[in-house]
Amino acid sequence: MVVVRRAKAYSKRKPIANTRRSKIQQLSYVKMVPTQKIVKFNMGDIKGFNEGKFNIKMDIISLENVQIRDLALEAARQSLHKDFAVDFPNNGYFLRCNAYPHNILRNNRVYSGGSKGERIQTGMSKSFGSPEGRAAVIKAGKSVFTMYFNGDDNIPKARVSARKQFLNCLVQQKLLRL
Repeated sequence: MVVVRRAKAYSKRKPIANTRRSKIQQLSYVKMVPTQKIVKFNMGDIKGFNEGKFNIKMDIISLENVQIRDLALEAARQSLHKDFAVDFPNNGYFLRCNAYPHNILRNNRVYSGGSKGERIQTGMSKSFGSPEGRAAVIKAGKSVFTMYFNGDDNIPKARVSARKQFLNCLVQQKLLRL
């Protein structure tokens, strides 16, 4: 399994420039874009959402400017979707992931031991790094996930599910009912 750098190496930093992928090869700084790990962005009763069937909307809002990896977003999505499928049977909910991982994360690998480092390392010359993953850039006050459902008695269930999700992203977040 591939080892992934810790989130604190990227999460509080500003998005790095020159990480775009362009249709014109000469303008593209990143030649290979890692695949995106988020499988679905809309879950639950999509048809019911389009018809306006749900009367309660809750948002999970970030309180700080952060980058959240697509792996963390996918883990949070799976956790929320599983809990909502159990708590709201017969597709009585709609769940949307509002963050899309555009930013490409890079890693300049440094070998620390053995003869590998002598042959491969270039130090800080040519230190652009190779693409390692993707992250969603989220501004303070923006929604990460939005949940729609019915019934005031279901609000505590939704809050418990959302609190579990907070641990996956390790960001100061707030749950807001609209």
